Amino acid sequence: MSTNRAAWGWGLASVDEEGNTLDVWYPTLTLGLLDEVPAPAERENHNFAALISDHADARGIRRRAVFTISRVDEPIVDAADAYARLHLMSMRLAAPNTLNLEGIFGALNNVVWTNYGPFAVHNFALRKLDVLADAQSSGHSAADINVLSIDKFPRMVDYVVPAGVRIGNADRIRLGAYLSEGTTVMHEGFVNFNAGTLGVSMVEGRISQGVVVGDGSDIGGGASIMGTLSGGGKHRVSIGKHSLLGANAGIGISLGDNCVVEAGLYITAGTKISMYDKERVAAGLPLDVVKGADLSGKDNVLFIRNSVTGAIEARSRAAGKLGIELNSDLHKN
Repeated sequence: MSTNRAAWGWGLASVDEEGNTLDVWYPTLTLGLLDEVPAPAERENHNFAALISDHADARGIRRRAVFTISRVDEPIVDAADAYARLHLMSMRLAAPNTLNLEGIFGALNNVVWTNYGPFAVHNFALRKLDVLADAQSSGHSAADINVLSIDKFPRMVDYVVPAGVRIGNADRIRLGAYLSEGTTVMHEGFVNFNAGTLGVSMVEGRISQGVVVGDGSDIGGGASIMGTLSGGGKHRVSIGKHSLLGANAGIGISLGDNCVVEAGLYITAGTKISMYDKERVAAGLPLDVVKGADLSGKDNVLFIRNSVTGAIEARSRAAGKLGIELNSDLHKN
């Protein structure tokens, strides 16, 4: 649905020889209404003068200042627009799933990300030689060019460094991730674009695109949360407050508040789950069986696998009892 919302700001773009925009860095952005965008004469420019280049460097890259106006509820129109929306989320100006990201993969170019900055893919080998030769002719030692990744999305921390977070491995946090203050992402944790944490959280597993994790929740080591990028259902998985997704566990349904999924247990929408009832067990009666989808988003649920029968069970947890309590010292960031 089209609205009057817009984001705007000056960015520094890297443009290759064919005119493709490889990336855009926005030091600041403003999110407001379209009629609040300043007129051209009133647009305060960042001091990009020393960084702008009319001639390509040894990578074949020119750097240009661009003023971007992104109509955030309409489909993405180009790479500068896409980068603006990714920055908005990592800057905590817009939460995941609140911006229109239609067209983002078509707008972004695949890029060779290196310690020297972005390179175009098609002539990377030749440009690598040019960079090394340029360094040698300038009297500098030619350091190795390290390829960090070949991808459409760069590392978040090369563009946005949010306050109050800890990140064990920056390579595993994509630009467009939303990390609330107090979040700790351990070395094997991963957060995709348009995904993240809405409060103090511990992340040792995978938060896929579109997924949000509530305050006080813990994503255990090796745990996985289904996203929607690879097709299938359109349900946006979320985790509520003070919930625990155990080590090597996974979910394709949402968890409400105060929930726990046992380590190693994977729950999907079609998983058959027995509703544990102490009185029915005592009477020797069979338990009611539901699908995982029927419990999606419910509060105060413990999901476990019965070690005797092998059946997956859902048991009620006392309302108001915290599923977990994070170590407050660990999250003083």
